[in-house]
Amino acid sequence: MIPNHERLPVNLLAASFNNTAAAYKFYWFLSILDEVEDGRYHIPKQRLFTGMVAASWYTINYFKLSFGKQDQLHNKVKEIAAAEGISIDEERNKIKSLLTNSMRLSTQQLLWHFDKQVPHRFLSPWFPAIAENKNAVYRASQLFENDCLYALGQTHITINPVWIEYLKANAGILRSFSYWKLSLYLQKHNPNVPDIPNKLIKPAKRNSLVKQRKVWDIVIEELGGVDCIYTNQKLYKNGFAVEHFIPYGFVSHDLFWNLIPANSAFNSSKSDRLPRMEKYFDAFYNLQKTAVEIIKYKMPGEKLLEDYLSIFPDLESVKELPDEYKLKFKSTIEPLITIAGNNGFEYMR
Repeated sequence: MIPNHERLPVNLLAASFNNTAAAYKFYWFLSILDEVEDGRYHIPKQRLFTGMVAASWYTINYFKLSFGKQDQLHNKVKEIAAAEGISIDEERNKIKSLLTNSMRLSTQQLLWHFDKQVPHRFLSPWFPAIAENKNAVYRASQLFENDCLYALGQTHITINPVWIEYLKANAGILRSFSYWKLSLYLQKHNPNVPDIPNKLIKPAKRNSLVKQRKVWDIVIEELGGVDCIYTNQKLYKNGFAVEHFIPYGFVSHDLFWNLIPANSAFNSSKSDRLPRMEKYFDAFYNLQKTAVEIIKYKMPGEKLLEDYLSIFPDLESVKELPDEYKLKFKSTIEPLITIAGNNGFEYMR
C-alpha cells in the first residue's frame, strides 16, 4: 500500500498500477518521481521519456527480461540501443545524457513514440468516463479536475501543486511500491526466471569473487593445475578468471556450483553467452565433482559448500558427488540455460 492522505485521492494513484498490460506506467511514474525529487514540477516530456528508457535499460538489455508481447517499451529500448550503440550495462545518468544530446532523428522519434499513450493513459483512474478520449483527458487535466496528478501539455507536464509535498515526502515508499508492482508484472511474463527483484536496478558494483577464487586456488594447487573446459589450456593458481557457467546476467548470483576457473581471455570474449550442454557439461560437472571432493577433504567447514544446498538438500551428501548426482546437476542447469536462450541470451559458437 502507498501512504494515505486526508485530502488527496491516493487510491486513484494506486489504481494507476492495476490491470497493467504494459510496463510503461511503472517507468513513467518512476521518472516523474526522479524529476520531482530534483525540484522540477514543469517537466519536459522528453526528459521523462529519456528517464523511462534509462531506468529500464539494464533490465531489458543486460538481464534480457521479457516485458510481454504487447509491451512497446521493451521494443523501443532495444531499437534505441541498436541505433545509439550504447553499452548494455551503461550507467543510468550516462544513458540520459547520451539520449538527451543525441542528434539522431530516429532516436527522437522512438522517444516520442511514448507520447501516443503513456502520459494520458496513466491518468485513466482520475477520468474513467473519458479515459479513451486522449484530447478530453488533456483538457480535463489542464484544469486539475478530480485532483489529478498532473496537467498535460504538448511538450510538458505540470505537477499538480497539491501533490508536490506528498510526492516529495513519500518518494522512497512510492518508488518501492512501483518496483514491487513492476516485479510482479515481470514475474508474470518471466515465470521461470530467477531473482526478478534484483534485476530491476543496476547494482552499484558487482560482488567480489575473492572468496571463490581462493577456494579454486586451493583446488588447483592440490591438482597441480586444471584444464580450462573451453580452451583446454592448463590453468594454474592465480592464473585464471572465475567464470559463471550460466551467465550472471541470467542467474544473478555467485553460487559456487555455477563457478569454474577459465582462461581469462576466453572468459572476456564469452561475455554473457550460453555454453552448449552437449559440448561442455561433462567437463563442467567433472571439474565441480573434483572440486567438491577436495574442498570437503581439505576444508570441511568451508561455507561455500552450502551453496550446493540449492541442488542437494542434504549437505552431508556433498562429501562427494556420486555418479547419480550428475543427473541432478544436469536437471538443475539445463532448464536454466534453455530459458535463458528463450529470453534472448545467445549461445557460444
